[in-house]
Amino acid sequence: MPPLPGSGLAKGLAVTLRTMTRKSVTEQYPDVQPDLAPRTRGVIGLFEENCTVCMLCARECPDWCIYIDSHKETVPAAAPGGRERSRNVLDRFAIDFSLCMYCGICIEVCPFDALFWSPEFEYAETDIRELTHERDKLREWMWTVPAPPALDPAAEEPKELGAARKTADKLAAEAAQAAQAAEQQAAAQQDTKAEGDA
Repeated sequence: MPPLPGSGLAKGLAVTLRTMTRKSVTEQYPDVQPDLAPRTRGVIGLFEENCTVCMLCARECPDWCIYIDSHKETVPAAAPGGRERSRNVLDRFAIDFSLCMYCGICIEVCPFDALFWSPEFEYAETDIRELTHERDKLREWMWTVPAPPALDPAAEEPKELGAARKTADKLAAEAAQAAQAAEQQAAAQQDTKAEGDA
């Protein structure tokens, strides 16, 4: 049976009338901040102390929106007779958010945990050239990064922690044995001295 003429219009008007009588669920955004999901991808925060200027993030970025400048400094030898070392010092770290596609590749490839997702999303600008944010701004966003979720208490202990604990226990046992040997040697010297005095 063919539909009656105007039945589509009647259905649409029925939907409109139903929704007109319901309470609106619109959030008044500037006055009320939205509840964001824990894994929200807002902007990228930089933890500058962890950055070794390895350039992996800039090389892997598909949009080439990360700009890094650095220079080399010579670090004096830590021990006498050692050799001087050179290390990279970060001069500039900037991300152009007008080019960024928020894929997160830079965060995933960073081997030193220097980049993190921040849920901050209010960084609109009136000029597109101002969307290139330097390391000072990226550093400010670092403090808005939420803490990682708690570890599962029933999970297996990481192998690195187990190996470190074994090494620490071994070193503590060796230190205890050395202290005990030193005490015995001191006691033997006192006995020898007491016998010599007598």
